[in-house]
Amino acid sequence: MMPLRCLSELTRRQRWRPGRAVDAMKVGLQCLTRATDSLRFSYMYATSCADVPEVLPSETPLSDMLVDSFGRFHNYLRISLTERCNLRCQYCMPAEGVELTPNTELLSHDEIIRVAGLFVTSGVDKIRLTGGEPTVRKDIEDICLHLSGLKGLKTLAMTTNGLVLSKKLPKLKECGVNALNISLDTLVPAKFEFMTRRKGHSKVMESIDAAIELGYKSVKINCVVMRGMNDDEICDFVEMTRYKPVNVRFIEFMPFDGNVWNVKKLVPYAEMMDKVRQRFKGLERLQDHPSETAKNFKIDGHAGTISFITSMTEHFCAGCNRLRLLADGNLKVCLFGPSEVSLREPIRAGVDDAGLREIISTAVKRKKDKHAGMFDIAKTANRPMIHIGG
Repeated sequence: MMPLRCLSELTRRQRWRPGRAVDAMKVGLQCLTRATDSLRFSYMYATSCADVPEVLPSETPLSDMLVDSFGRFHNYLRISLTERCNLRCQYCMPAEGVELTPNTELLSHDEIIRVAGLFVTSGVDKIRLTGGEPTVRKDIEDICLHLSGLKGLKTLAMTTNGLVLSKKLPKLKECGVNALNISLDTLVPAKFEFMTRRKGHSKVMESIDAAIELGYKSVKINCVVMRGMNDDEICDFVEMTRYKPVNVRFIEFMPFDGNVWNVKKLVPYAEMMDKVRQRFKGLERLQDHPSETAKNFKIDGHAGTISFITSMTEHFCAGCNRLRLLADGNLKVCLFGPSEVSLREPIRAGVDDAGLREIISTAVKRKKDKHAGMFDIAKTANRPMIHIGG
């Protein structure tokens, strides 16, 4: 139980049982104990090559809607705007592509803004727009403008493949996008074409440079590392941070329907770290926020930083603060869990905001304490990443 709810419980008992100071003190002590246990649980599963930083979450839930049964407050919402993409990355979808949801069954502009508003008024202060490829949606600028205007939202981020970003970025920045993740899995143009089944490596590099020139302080480059594909480029990506003020994020290869995942393709975090340590000196662990998914490092003399997202070998479920709204309106509370609940259907059936909040709250309360193990994940039915939205 979160401290805020405990305070309400204490106040309620004091109101109905005046003069019972001993009982009130007992309730207060119980609440403090439960809050402490919750924090202890959050660190129980934390793993890193350094001690866990002694930093406690500063977020306070505005409502109970976004707090799960393990006391985790979800202040981060990822919204997939479309299932369409202008690349065909091998780890994202099969070569033949995937069946896309009809446009009539995707959330409209107004539906996205309405749902996002419910989350923000309940405590979400960070929204990330994903896809598919979010920049292919025609009303992307208008959506960004309305989302950035939501009172209480601090960060409006976007994950993009960067193919057309350089042209759209000035306008997107004007519309409130203040953080970027750009996907790039290779620095070799020919390999890029093989991995994505499309051309466009130079355009992605242009987008990275455009983001830096426009003054973005948070430019992250997502690199999914696959054995025999791009694991020989890890140090080349690290070298990229010597002069560019970017954060390269090495992501362990994860299993989703259609991407032919195999444990032999997985390059574990420990192995990636060994490669980096052998080549670069002065590697220093940075202090991570408890809800951070990445293990962050800086290297002496480098303008940028590097990070490792260890979803497969060292999960970070205890500090999870993320929820996902899919393009078809389904709410997904765990990336690796098959459970989803539709928000589109009740919206179009006329359910009011109070009813939607109850549906969201129920889904969040059903979230499990952690996802399955690596090999169980590989056997669990899940949608292709193009449907989930990154």
